[in-house]
Parts: sequence; C-alpha cells; structure tokens
Amino acid sequence: MALRTIRTNDDEMLRKKSRPVKEVTPGILVLLDDLTETMQKYDGAGLAAPQVGILRRVAVVDIDDGNGVRELINPEIIEYSGSLIDHEGCLSIPGKAGTVDRPEHIKLRTLNREGDEMVIEAHEMLARALCHEVDHLNGVLITDKIIEYVNTDDKRVGRRKKKK
Repeated sequence: MALRTIRTNDDEMLRKKSRPVKEVTPGILVLLDDLTETMQKYDGAGLAAPQVGILRRVAVVDIDDGNGVRELINPEIIEYSGSLIDHEGCLSIPGKAGTVDRPEHIKLRTLNREGDEMVIEAHEMLARALCHEVDHLNGVLITDKIIEYVNTDDKRVGRRKKKK
C-alpha cells in the first residue's frame, strides 16, 4: 500500500468522468488499498480514484459506523428517495464546506474486490458519502451543489467521526 497525492481545487482531473472497470485486476486491488490508506491518513469519509489522478470508477467509503471500509467498483445509484440537507466537506476542496442536499436513502449497485455484484442500501450519512463519491466519478464536486457555505474553522466537517 502507498499514500497517494490528493488532487485539489481546480485540478482538471477532478472534472473528468471516470471509465468503468472491465476486470478486477491486481492493479485495481492495489488502487483500492491505496485509496483506503490515503483516506485514513487524511481522516476522510471517502475517496474516489479521480481524486488521486486515476480516471477509473473506483472509490472507498468509511463513515466510522463499525462496518469498516466499503470498497466500490463501478458503483451506480439505482434507487433514491427523500432529501436531507446537511454539512459536507471534501478532501479535494480544502477550506470550503457547506450544506448540500442529498437523498436520505439510496440503493447502490457495485462490484466488490472479488468482482461480485452487490447492492448496498444506505441511509443518511452513508447515503451522503456514497453519493459524494459517485459524484467524483462523474466529475461533479461539492462546490457544484453547495447551497450555503459554512464556517470551515470546524475541521471535522465532511470528515469521519472520531471514536471516543
């Protein structure tokens, strides 16, 4: 595993749509491991491949809910409902955070690291994090969706909750 450099702000890579993964190769597994290590190092709730300069539909999410890291390959939101406006930040947009409207509930179809299809049903924070990472895979940033900017003195906005 290795730490990757997170691309930030106006990096053009963040605006490009990622290509689907055709086969889960050893390189994709290394990418999943590197995304996890990088996300954890910077205390993020998720990280997508374009954020480290790789235009593949691969991301990881960990909201510290006791279920560990969720690895996503070719994730696709297949159902959503409700609306929940809450604070959101992004490792690629340091110093900016705001309120974003996301679905309260989603179903997401994805492949796991074995290449098996699975469906994740998610609510509230997990739904928010999964939607955020799928947006990255489509070249969409929170700055496109922020309703109102919030004070970024709170470094915890958009980050994983620390265990006490």
